[in-house]
Formats: sequence, structure tokens, C-alpha cells
Amino acid sequence: MPSPHPEFKNLVVFDHPLIRHKMSYIREETTGHRSFRALLAQIAGLMVFEVTRTFPVSPVEVKTPLEKTRAFRLSAMITVVPILRAGLGMIEGILTVMPEARVGHLGIARDHDTLEPVAYLNKLPRDLDAGPVLLVDPMLATGGSASAAITMLRDAGAQDLRMICLVAAPEGVKRLVKDHPSVMIYTAALDRALTDKGYIIPGLGDAGDRMYGTA
Repeated sequence: MPSPHPEFKNLVVFDHPLIRHKMSYIREETTGHRSFRALLAQIAGLMVFEVTRTFPVSPVEVKTPLEKTRAFRLSAMITVVPILRAGLGMIEGILTVMPEARVGHLGIARDHDTLEPVAYLNKLPRDLDAGPVLLVDPMLATGGSASAAITMLRDAGAQDLRMICLVAAPEGVKRLVKDHPSVMIYTAALDRALTDKGYIIPGLGDAGDRMYGTA
């Protein structure tokens, strides 16, 4: 398991060769929407393998074709919550590895007048305290939407809460450290900064537009 970032103790940056390899293609400007979607799912699946390493398990007895033996199964309900719309692109890869997980949905948009994040969709299981909750979004830029989403999940009962993103900006990480210091953030890359308009650089562009071909 990778160690926390030396500057941000609640941030883990993955350095796995396969993740780094695939990130080079998903960043590439000429990568089309079909390949972008596939890469997004693949990277998310690789990341969730390590993010779930500390999930609780319980011993069970199973019968193999030869004899009974002791095995282990997840002992808590797992919930994955994408922030729409780009977060949906990570779900396929995560559910391929972890099909037993439930999926909630949060839709968050920025109010044009107040510039504050506003939820337009909130569809979550009622018992989020039943186990770990993974919040997923490809980009952690200013951190405003992620912070609002975490607040909603906390209000809905989530206790063991973690965030997975592909690319994070230092500004977004600092925002979450300030607003939600107990939440671990897992990312494939910590990029340099934000532009004046809030875009991550070098980044990978607008993940939603690139995923759905609406750029």
C-alpha cells in the first residue's frame, strides 16, 4: 500500500506502473471518447484494489470439492457514490472488481449567482453507516463539489468515508484537509495547480466532455 503524501497526510498518490502507464494515455489530447471511457474504468479498477485493502472481513467455513476450509468474506456493506456526471465513468471499473457494492448518486452543480455547489440529485441508500463509502470523481480541482458531497454523505450517516479521484490539484486537497480532515483521498496524480478559471494543469481536460464526446 502506498504511503501518505509527505505534505498531505490524508492523501495517497498511487505510483503503480500500470496506473502511470494508463494515465499517460488518458491525459493525451488525441485520445478519443471511447478509449477515454475505457481507460477511466481501468484506472478506477486498479485504484480500488488498494483503496479497499483495509475493508473489514469475517471468517467463514466453505466446502471445497475436497474438504471444508476456513475462508474470509467482506463483513460490511460497501457503497460507491459517484459525483455526476464524470464520476459515472469510474463505476464500471470499480464494480468489475467489487460487484457486491451498492451505488448511490450525487448530482452537484455550481450556482451561477453564488458560485456555491448545489445538489440537483441526491439518491443514496438509507443505511450509509452499514459500511465503507467510496466517493468517486475523476477530478479534484477546487474541492468545492467534493467537500459538499462529503458533507451530504456525512449528513446521510456515512462514517467510514474515502474519496477516489484520478487527478487532484493542491488547492482541492487543501480544501478537503480543512473541511474534512478525517477523509482519506486516493489519487493517481497530484498535479501542479489550478488555472484562474479553476482547471487543473496539466490535468486531462474536462473529464465529462471527454468521456461522452461532448467536448
